Amino acid sequence: MKLNFSKSIKNPTIMSVYRSFFVLIIVLIIGNDFAFSQRMQVADQIIATVNSKIILKSDIDSLSRMYMKETRQPFSDKLWYSLLNAEIEKFMLIEQAKIDSIEVTDEEVDRKLNQRIRMMVRQAGSEEVLENYFGKSLIELRVEWKRLLKDDELVNKVRMTKMNGITITRPEVFNFYNDFPKDSIPTLPERVKLAHIVRIPKPNTNAKKEAFDKAAAIRDSVLNHGKTLEEMAKLYSDDTSAPNGGALPLIDIAELVPEYSAAAAALPIGGISQVVETTYGYHVIRLNKRVGDQIETNHVLIKIDSENVDEETEINKLTSIRDSLLTNKKYDFATFARKFSEDKSTSASGGLLKNPQTGQPYLELNAIDPALYRIVLLLENVGDISEPKPFTTNPPASQKAYRIVQLLDRVEEHKANLELDYDLFMNIALQQKKEAFFRNWISSIKKDFYIEYKVQIPKEYQL
Repeated sequence: MKLNFSKSIKNPTIMSVYRSFFVLIIVLIIGNDFAFSQRMQVADQIIATVNSKIILKSDIDSLSRMYMKETRQPFSDKLWYSLLNAEIEKFMLIEQAKIDSIEVTDEEVDRKLNQRIRMMVRQAGSEEVLENYFGKSLIELRVEWKRLLKDDELVNKVRMTKMNGITITRPEVFNFYNDFPKDSIPTLPERVKLAHIVRIPKPNTNAKKEAFDKAAAIRDSVLNHGKTLEEMAKLYSDDTSAPNGGALPLIDIAELVPEYSAAAAALPIGGISQVVETTYGYHVIRLNKRVGDQIETNHVLIKIDSENVDEETEINKLTSIRDSLLTNKKYDFATFARKFSEDKSTSASGGLLKNPQTGQPYLELNAIDPALYRIVLLLENVGDISEPKPFTTNPPASQKAYRIVQLLDRVEEHKANLELDYDLFMNIALQQKKEAFFRNWISSIKKDFYIEYKVQIPKEYQL
């Protein structure tokens, strides 16, 4: 068995393609490869079917552009056919999930969606840039992307269900390492392991009151002074739906934030809500239509002034926590993070920061957020804790916050080896073992599906 660090790049598989939708969005934000777009621009057609599901040429063309942009590979027939087969496998697994009664919950999808949106906002530069690029509010974008991500998560769950029982032994890992040409083992960049404790400054009383009062005045203008919600949205709403009069199309109730959906669903058709508070701010909502569990609404959003917050209280709180940790060794950072941190995504794990793509706790120093990078540069020794520093929380709230960061471990740049990187080699060896098992399983169930290529596919590239 040969260790191949670049295998997932050179040979696209179903695993890499399942990140395609969100990577494609990021690629589009960065910029399109127009020359290739023109080269691929032909009439759309159905190129394959899996049972009743169809695959369009445009789907595979889009995936090809994305994959080339992400990996900087040139276009090739092998790449294109590999991506087509990965899409066929995707539909097979969606059907197999129904057979095996495998489902994903909204909570699972929301957690992954938040990670993807955070990455996209970081790539775009801000939520506003992202919203302006797509011409839709983050609320609308979340609804659209959630539907697509749910299929991806379902497929991943089928994969994990089939492969979870596969393990690897230490002798297998040693053999895996020893078989690999030593002059091809890569140099790993400097990595750090970090944890943080986050506090979110609360809006000053007057900031919340000002936003609420403004929303209440807008509601009064609509109810008692002949104004329409559309014109008030265009004039005053802080949502990107404002130019469209605050219109949100038919959306599943479950896909909206709970406070918004509960208030809207309780209204009669044409009814105007009370002022409703959500994580986005204060809303005035009109229910236009209800079809089953879907609602169509218009709304005005008044955001609470994010600059008008009580920063001092939270900075002092973090300073006190830091002082306690540095002066009293009976306290530990993880316990305090679980107790005091307001970052729900990390508090349960003691504030541990993980790579959102890999789930691994070690972060490449040169790849982390610039603000976090500047903090880490000041942490000389393992165990050091930074002073409170400002940062912005993850979407959808994207609130101003403060945090203290602890350096848990630092691994200098080095040639990968078993002593320092056993887990790395173990994970790669295990993944290749799982992938081999999965390929065999896919071959065994292929006969249970009706798969038809609608275009001529060379035999060597057929699934």
